[in-house]
Amino acid sequence: MPVGFRILPRTRAVAPALIERFRKLPVANVSDSMSRLFAAGPRLRPMHAGAVMAGPAFTVRTRPGDNLMVHKAIDIAEPGDIVVVDAGGDLTNAIIGELMLAQMVRRKLGGIVINGAIRDSGALAKQDFPVFAAGITHRGPYKDGPGEINVAIGFEGLVIEPGDMILGDEDGFVSIPFADAETVCAATEAKHAAETRQMAEIEAGTIDRAWVDATLRKLGCEGV
Repeated sequence: MPVGFRILPRTRAVAPALIERFRKLPVANVSDSMSRLFAAGPRLRPMHAGAVMAGPAFTVRTRPGDNLMVHKAIDIAEPGDIVVVDAGGDLTNAIIGELMLAQMVRRKLGGIVINGAIRDSGALAKQDFPVFAAGITHRGPYKDGPGEINVAIGFEGLVIEPGDMILGDEDGFVSIPFADAETVCAATEAKHAAETRQMAEIEAGTIDRAWVDATLRKLGCEGV
C-alpha cells in the first residue's frame, strides 16, 4: 500500500468496561492525573449540545479540506468508536456537515474529533452526538484524497494512536494512551473522589485553607 493512501486494520481498543468508567469522570480530572501534559489544545471545542464523548480512537489522517477518507472511516468504524481526524488544522473547508453527522448517528458511532472545520453548525449544535472541531466555515470539502486510516496522528501537542481512549466534555477532549488507560482511570477516580469531598467541605465552610499562607511564606512573600 502506498504511504499516504492506505487503510489499515485497528489491532486493539480500550475495553468497554473501562470506557464506561471514564465516561463518569471530568476531562479536567483526567488531565490533572496525566500531569497536565496531554491536552488537545484550546482550539478543539465541542460543537454539539453537550453529551459526553467516550470511546476508542479510530484515526484518520487526511489532506486539509478533503474528507474522502473520513467517509470511508464512517463506513467501517465500529459502533461506539470515536473518529479522530487530523485535517491539518486548516479551517478553509469543512470536513463534515449535517449529512455526515446523520450517517454517524445511524451507524451508532461514539463521536468525532476534527483538527479542522465543520459546517451546518446550527444543526450540529442541536444534536447530542459529540462533535469536537477547531472551527466553522460554510465552504464544503473535496473528495479526492489522499489520506490514511488507523495510523498514528498528532496535533496540538497530542499523539493519538488507534484504540487509545478518547474522552470529551465541555472543557475539551483528551486522549489517554492505550497502555496507560487503566492506570490513568484509577488515578482519576481517586482525584475525582477527593475533589468531591473538597467541594462538600467548601459548602459546609469547614475546608482548611492554611496551605495558602504556608505556601506564600515558603515562597518568601511578605505580609502573610
